[in-house]
Amino acid sequence: MVSPHGIKLAVYLISSYFGDLNAKVCDCLLRRGTQTLYQVVSSTELSRTNVKNCLLVLIHHNCVQAFALRQPGGFGDEPKVITQYMALFDNIIHKLRFPKFIEIVSEELGKECEEIFEGLLQHGRLSLTEIIERYKETSKQGDSSADAARDSFNSLVNARFVERCPAPDPLLEPPAAEETAAKKRGAKSAKIQAQTMEQQALAAAAPMESMRFLVEDILNDSVERTDKRTTDVKCGMKRKHDDVESNTKDPGTGGKEVLWRANFEEFIRRLRHKACVANVKVRVNNDAAIVLAATLELSRHSETKLRMDNSVPQSINAIYDEVIKREGGLGMDLERIRASLDDLGCEAPLMEIDETYSVDLKNIIEQARIEEVESIVLKRYGREAYRMFRLLSKADRLVETDKISDTTFVEKKDAVKILFKLWKDDYLEMKKVIARAAKQSEFILWKINKQSLWEHILDEMYHAALNLRLRITHEKEQEKEILQMPKEKLVGELGNKYMRLRKVCIVLESSLMNLDDSLMLFHDF
Repeated sequence: MVSPHGIKLAVYLISSYFGDLNAKVCDCLLRRGTQTLYQVVSSTELSRTNVKNCLLVLIHHNCVQAFALRQPGGFGDEPKVITQYMALFDNIIHKLRFPKFIEIVSEELGKECEEIFEGLLQHGRLSLTEIIERYKETSKQGDSSADAARDSFNSLVNARFVERCPAPDPLLEPPAAEETAAKKRGAKSAKIQAQTMEQQALAAAAPMESMRFLVEDILNDSVERTDKRTTDVKCGMKRKHDDVESNTKDPGTGGKEVLWRANFEEFIRRLRHKACVANVKVRVNNDAAIVLAATLELSRHSETKLRMDNSVPQSINAIYDEVIKREGGLGMDLERIRASLDDLGCEAPLMEIDETYSVDLKNIIEQARIEEVESIVLKRYGREAYRMFRLLSKADRLVETDKISDTTFVEKKDAVKILFKLWKDDYLEMKKVIARAAKQSEFILWKINKQSLWEHILDEMYHAALNLRLRITHEKEQEKEILQMPKEKLVGELGNKYMRLRKVCIVLESSLMNLDDSLMLFHDF
């Protein structure tokens, strides 16, 4: 379930990129859940044509997934197939991270791959032919750039930065029929039915792993044929909606070309690994960070899902070979590596014949979240509140007020005020216990419910991110005349105003990028 400020942020991002009509449709899907075309039209009070066009745009930019649901008909009637639409909240929020994604591609693969990848982010989905055409136009090298574009595209796919698009509208069978079939197949199949309809639709739409990163050869004459026809993909322009309905048919062959998109999962995985290494470097030591980075690099392509609780087991020899390739790791021997693995909480194997290690990533992320919340409490409520919150965080159970006051050396009167303040702001849970003895007494116990606290913190961060985006827009709107002026005319007072705006935007955008790191920590990692 998406938090209220998360919905507001997502709707604002859609409005910024695609306009108010698309934002209205997105808002409807986020607030009401999966909807049919008729339901969206009824809820938004937009025309059917406008809603359909908005859905096409949002699907094309990976913000909405359509799927067909077969429903049984009436007596003697054929089953009906109804198309449903669901908003992809995570993909919408990923638009905040496009600069980070581009930076990762640029650092690992270079400028040419960055240009192709930036085009995919801009247009949402493109075929290989369209990618090559766009690259030829932006590079202004003509036909000689086609091979370079193909090589760069292959590098992006090999690095798993780009993947095939999911099926446009996978067909789901009625839940009743699936449940009956599951009972016949046994308990194992019944567990699959615990998935929501939306999760089943995403799983059905996803390409098979063997096909997900497969680049099929395109005949040279098919590529050359594109030079003779006008493509609708121009530099800095969006593709037309008709392409979504036709699924990019190739005029040369009459068949369907494969559409490609950015693989957000790979980028979030890399950012997750980077966050784990940064946390370990500060919390443990530099050696442990080097060993963890090496272990994660070895296991990255073997990870079967994004949020892996533990890294894929790796042998000590493989870890050593990867460690010595890294800066600061050349002088590390096996004993230092084993010591670092021990610092990371890895248990030593019982038999040295098969000496493999796996790192507890879930614990690292949990520690990073606790540290983030503790820093918020320190800045917002002061050092005494920080000590009490830290005590409750480590205790992970109900603690009585007197115990908290005595352990943290805070006067009971002040401790009660601080605890009630934290409780009022949803940072703590409170429980009253009445002891009936010779004299009836009331005790107040306090505890941190981490799951509900993470959700509360995440909603606050969405709110802060929305405010930063609104402030950036406001600052640019205030000085829009200066932004539209040629640079040679920005002298004197106008030049000072421009430099002031530039500094303000840099500070605000840097703050937004730092805040997004924390957003990912609580939502994506």
